Amino acid sequence: MIVRLPAIVALFIVATVTARAGEVALTFDDLPTLSLTPSFAYEEMTTVRLLDGLRRNHLPATGFVNEGKLEGEDRTARIALLERWLDAGMDLGNHGYSHLSLNKTPVDAYIDDVARGAIVTSALLKAHGRLMRWYRYPYLETGLTIETRHTFENWLKNNGYRVAPVTMENTDWVFALPYDDAVLRGDAAGAARIRLSYLTYTSRAVSWYREASFELLGRRPAFVFLLHASRLNADSIDQLASILKANDLKAVTLDRAMSDPAYNIADTYVGPDGDEWLSRWSRTLHRELPWSDFPSLPAGIEAEDHRLDPSP
Repeated sequence: MIVRLPAIVALFIVATVTARAGEVALTFDDLPTLSLTPSFAYEEMTTVRLLDGLRRNHLPATGFVNEGKLEGEDRTARIALLERWLDAGMDLGNHGYSHLSLNKTPVDAYIDDVARGAIVTSALLKAHGRLMRWYRYPYLETGLTIETRHTFENWLKNNGYRVAPVTMENTDWVFALPYDDAVLRGDAAGAARIRLSYLTYTSRAVSWYREASFELLGRRPAFVFLLHASRLNADSIDQLASILKANDLKAVTLDRAMSDPAYNIADTYVGPDGDEWLSRWSRTLHRELPWSDFPSLPAGIEAEDHRLDPSP
């Protein structure tokens, strides 16, 4: 079910911006999918729609895999979903086998989980003549001590990985499960309402990151956008592409975005917060970000997400 949106969403998608054109790499976490239901048919439909939309809009992307999600009676079919990403010309990276937090897991156990999370994906990449190169921290939590972080990131370097940071996000995971719930219940009006709310919020968030980065750096870097492989994004990909275009952002590969010199700025943060990298750079540079202008989430959406997924 793809729910048609009211025309009002166009007011947010076509908003004009005055800054020069920029670049953004799209990254999708929690592959094969972030979903409220364990139904393989739902996962397959989500994957097909998302990849079709990415190709239709000429959007390169990197998907970050939790291989623990492959387990079960549909394991072979779920592995085939990952292969669809590679067949579509997308890249894959490691997001840990179990989506653990480095803040809550001893570093040796964390390394074991990350290594386990590469087994299937590395084989798929190798079959396509490619290598596993990217790692994305779950929750963006990079450890509570500098020793923990150095131990893990030295392991990453020694195993050919580079960290995939985040410099743009839209809190899409908060909307994703309520959207699934509406779709699965056949509530077309509810799904449309959530999707409109999500796209409205996304438009505001993208604009904020563009302006905040300019205040911080004096220019706009190539962004790395954190999204999730959800039915919401699969059903919204055309509108997301329009939001990027309205903000003068062209989708590029993660490799190209990471060639921006901004990603050479030191990130020495350790602590409890899973911050994206603009926040980390603001600490390094001792410059404040304009948080007072950051868009607020729609009323009730966090409570609805917590109802469906009460885990911390």
